[in-house]
Amino acid sequence: MAVTFRQLTYFKALAEQQNFGRAAETVHVSQPALSAQIRELELTLGAPLIERQPRRALLTPFGRRMLVHAEAILSGVAQMEEEARWREGLAGRLSLGIIPTVAPYILPGALAALRARDLSLDVQVSEGKTHRLLGELASGRIDAALMALPAEGKGLVAAPLFEDRFLLAGTAARLASLGERSEALRPTEIEPGQLLLLEDGHCLTDQALEVCGRGRGHAQINMGASSLSTLSRLVAAGFGLTLLPEIALSVERMAAPGLSVMRFATPEPARQIGLVRRSGSRDDGWFETLAGVLAEAGDGIVQGCRAEVPVVAGV
Repeated sequence: MAVTFRQLTYFKALAEQQNFGRAAETVHVSQPALSAQIRELELTLGAPLIERQPRRALLTPFGRRMLVHAEAILSGVAQMEEEARWREGLAGRLSLGIIPTVAPYILPGALAALRARDLSLDVQVSEGKTHRLLGELASGRIDAALMALPAEGKGLVAAPLFEDRFLLAGTAARLASLGERSEALRPTEIEPGQLLLLEDGHCLTDQALEVCGRGRGHAQINMGASSLSTLSRLVAAGFGLTLLPEIALSVERMAAPGLSVMRFATPEPARQIGLVRRSGSRDDGWFETLAGVLAEAGDGIVQGCRAEVPVVAGV
């Protein structure tokens, strides 16, 4: 009996999860079906791959050696499929990951632009925080990720797309209370007790803390909001101040009419949004084409924001 691709896929899932039930969920089959395929693989190879414990499934020494070969085979097949999928440029199926502080604002325009170009493309979007997207990119579960740069990790290629500047957001009364300081306000001058940020895990929170010169453990900073929409509504209701990316202004201001914003003095704090892919993935032009579409969509949004909220002169 020959070793099958399915058996290797199940074996790799089991090695990663160390549990038959969780591995079965990962590959979307029943536990008995996965167990049967693992047994057949062991019979074909002539030795046990798994040490079966009551609640764990550990690799035997032989299993660890076979896992190296299994991963190499699965990786090779994935590369074959990827090269075949991109043989005609940006066509076929694209799995795109996007961070939550960008996705709802850029997706409508970007997807409309892709349709307008009449590209033969089926886009599957996955929204997630940066750490998760980098993991999915490395494992091949997504083809590219739209996120704030720099992207940490080896074997990545990043294309900068547009600059997304931070605005100070709150009620008109709170912003007016800053008085004369508002004309030359720097992020480091915001009172920590007034600052509301997203919950831990969002790269936007790390960026906001950095530009404000605050540490993650600062006791006076509230880091509990789960989304920019929640954060915008809180500050619009008078619960504090926050740093709002330009790309989010139009949508969040419509949803929270009480939201007012002002610019920081130049040079304004900002984040760089970029598109990231694996360096080993084949690029027949799809990456450059997609980057161009996303850059145009994102730049259009932030330029509209700058027209609505003009840049103030540096002091």
